[in-house]
Amino acid sequence: MKQILLFIFWLCVAMVAIALTIVLGERGAWYFAWVVGTVMIVLIAAAGTAIIDARYEEEHD
Repeated sequence: MKQILLFIFWLCVAMVAIALTIVLGERGAWYFAWVVGTVMIVLIAAAGTAIIDARYEEEHD
């Protein structure tokens, strides 16, 4: 059952992506780059914070 729900979720994500591609046309690539860049910045910041936090706890143990 979990596999079916996961498949349906990703199918819906793909359908939304295709619909956005049709609506946005040539501008879609810019919006895609903006979203991917924003997500990457957030993930890198979170990873850096986790590393700093781990080092801080390692020094104070």
